Amino acid sequence: MRRDIPVSRLNDLPRDGRGLSAAEALARKSRYGANEILEVAGNPWSELARETLKDPMIWFLIGTGGVYTVLGSYAEAATLLLAILPLIGMDAFLHRRTQASTEGLSRQLAQKAQVLRDGAFVEIPAVELVPGDRVRVSTGEPFPADGLIIGGENLQVDESSLTGESLPFPKRPLMGLHAVAPSSEQPVWIEGEHWGFAGTRLLTGEAQFRVVYTGGQTLYGEIVHAAAQGGRERTPLQEAIASLVGLLMAGAGVLCLILAGVRLRQGHDWVDALVSAATLAVAALPEEFPVVFTVFLGVGVYRLARRKALVRRGVSVENIGRVTCICSDKTGTITEGRLRLEHLHPAETVSEAELLHFAALASRAETGDPMDLAIIERLDDIPGRRMPETVLATYPYTEQRRRETAVLKMDGQILAVSKGSPETLLGISDLAAEQRADWSGRLDRLAAEGHKVLACAYWALGEHWSGGEPDRGGQFAGLLACEDPVRASVPEAVRQCREAGIRIIMVTGDHPATAACIAREIGLGGVSARVVTGDDMAARLESGAKAAFGEVDVVARALPSQKLDLVRALKAEGEIVAVTGDGVNDVPALQAADIGLAMGERGTRSAREAASIVLLDDNFSTIVHAIAEGRQLFRNLQMSFLYIMMIHIPLVITATFIPLAGYPILYLPIHIVWLEAVIHPTALLVFQELPARGPLQPVRRRQAKRFFSVQEWIMIALAGALLTALILWSYDRSLLPGRNIEHARAMAMVVLSCASASITVVLSRLRTPAAWFMTLATVGLAGLLVQIPRLASYLHLQPLHRDDWLIAAVGGFLSVAVPIAMFSVRRRSKA
Repeated sequence: MRRDIPVSRLNDLPRDGRGLSAAEALARKSRYGANEILEVAGNPWSELARETLKDPMIWFLIGTGGVYTVLGSYAEAATLLLAILPLIGMDAFLHRRTQASTEGLSRQLAQKAQVLRDGAFVEIPAVELVPGDRVRVSTGEPFPADGLIIGGENLQVDESSLTGESLPFPKRPLMGLHAVAPSSEQPVWIEGEHWGFAGTRLLTGEAQFRVVYTGGQTLYGEIVHAAAQGGRERTPLQEAIASLVGLLMAGAGVLCLILAGVRLRQGHDWVDALVSAATLAVAALPEEFPVVFTVFLGVGVYRLARRKALVRRGVSVENIGRVTCICSDKTGTITEGRLRLEHLHPAETVSEAELLHFAALASRAETGDPMDLAIIERLDDIPGRRMPETVLATYPYTEQRRRETAVLKMDGQILAVSKGSPETLLGISDLAAEQRADWSGRLDRLAAEGHKVLACAYWALGEHWSGGEPDRGGQFAGLLACEDPVRASVPEAVRQCREAGIRIIMVTGDHPATAACIAREIGLGGVSARVVTGDDMAARLESGAKAAFGEVDVVARALPSQKLDLVRALKAEGEIVAVTGDGVNDVPALQAADIGLAMGERGTRSAREAASIVLLDDNFSTIVHAIAEGRQLFRNLQMSFLYIMMIHIPLVITATFIPLAGYPILYLPIHIVWLEAVIHPTALLVFQELPARGPLQPVRRRQAKRFFSVQEWIMIALAGALLTALILWSYDRSLLPGRNIEHARAMAMVVLSCASASITVVLSRLRTPAAWFMTLATVGLAGLLVQIPRLASYLHLQPLHRDDWLIAAVGGFLSVAVPIAMFSVRRRSKA
């Protein structure tokens, strides 16, 4: 965690202990900017306007409205131009929603800071900090920026959010910042023990530090900016949609030219030909596809963020629901990532309560040491625990002594208690050689099972103590074994994955016995988990026995390179692989996976940069929730596209072939506006909000790799054909003697409206308020615009009779409901 400081920045820092004045802080703020993690470049409203104006429907309305204005049809022109307002409003609202997942990230940092300004410490908003400020951080508070520690004692910091290490990191002041003098123009490197980083938390002591980096230049800021930039990448499906839209636009352009030429040859004027071509162009242009997909990606980022999964790359929103295999770490993902005292092995003359009591006497909560905290958490197991009268001396743990000792006065007697490395305490105890060998055997067995083991010894020193730490002849009290417990939610998450056909392979560096124990506890592999070591796996790969991976549940003693080989082998077998990782050594596997999942609480910066999703709570169940959310999002996107295609197919066919056959134009521009006012919000608002139904459902590998199945394409074609036939039949029926083109147009619009409402009902099952609203609004709008004579006349329509409405409602429903029902029954029978 060492960082460099450019010479120019280093020379700009005050070298003595003073703080900045208000005038100096203001000048530095204008130079370095505010301490904001996520800054909005430029005017956000102009950016929003640029995104909104990419909607081709808006330009169609402007162009067509201009044509009507030139022709003197001011009422039609005004109607078309006014129709732009709701489209702009909805597009602006939806584009704004897609920014939700990154804008809230800066709120996770410190909001206030104690800073030395004009000779006195004052509390200011953290965004007002500037490089050079002297800041005071108290126990339990987060660091509000990146800076050099220049004051404080016994400092320990929780840096798990940046480094992935669960153990506290000791810090010490950089004595004499003035002594750090650059010898050249090269940046000066300073070790991590002197740094305080934004997003980390001070556990012990009170620190004073000199701010060096703020905002986006902090390590935390770099992560946030990477997340914000990653969300703009185009996904493979997005590229495919863009290609499809381009192809359809080219085809629509050719059809428009043909239609315009045919209308002119049929004797119609150039205005009719122009309006016919423009109307067909908008009817044929599937502008909803890229708009809907872009919005769904934004919604996916937002919904996954609510599940504590921060999306860095848009492709992960598209792929997370298709995952068929998860390669997961053990520590901190399947387990809690914190130690808990689980086993007590007292000596023959000591009870479990006495062993725990001795260990607690030599532990201190203020150190933040995980093993000390694990021991102290168990103190409730000791009823009537005696407290020492006086603490005469403490000897803290050091790497040289490898133990911690407390000398206490209890009931008038002096007692020395020591806990620490079993090898060290066994060596200074009064055990016989046979006893020492027996305890060493127990220690080896516990260590092989993955436990963190401490030993405890004590000395009864009587009423007088001559001073110094006892170093021989101790009474051995026993061993204490700590372990990292499994997260409570993991067994249920594993069960859901197994039932959904998702493979789980636990990859860990632990001993095979420890890994097998954890696997049994979470239900991985059923009754007996199939465990191989990393070396065995490498040997299988070298021999070409890749199919044997179907029988593997756990890879123990795995090296980073072997984890990468495993991911590649699984992908070669056709799996869509998600991989979890937290360290620099996991970066190759994270990059090679279809979905890289980095740990947000303990993952390193390199791991998070390589990953496509960051898990904010490091929990395996969050992966399962994200997959469930991704699958539902993918289903929602499928249903939205099904809806669009089922409406657009009959719309394009009838808009093309009726004028080509020499009949009057079926749809006028104002009718396209009406349909877009229904199609656009339905596709965007109804289907994106549909919640998940029940547990995870199995997904076949072939199904996971394509957007629509063959059966779904058949369903789309069948529904489009039936609806097209209904519109053509009703159009021909409306041109019988006594009726006219206005009646035929009204019939076509009502059929499409009823079909739109029917698709919404069948696909959404009216599970959201938006589905109810759009269904009722679609039918209600058709009723108002058609049945009110003044509005119908303005729209060049004619009110329909009761039998017309019955034909449109029943026919529109059956033409889409029957194919969808047939497909649903077929899919359930196969399942």
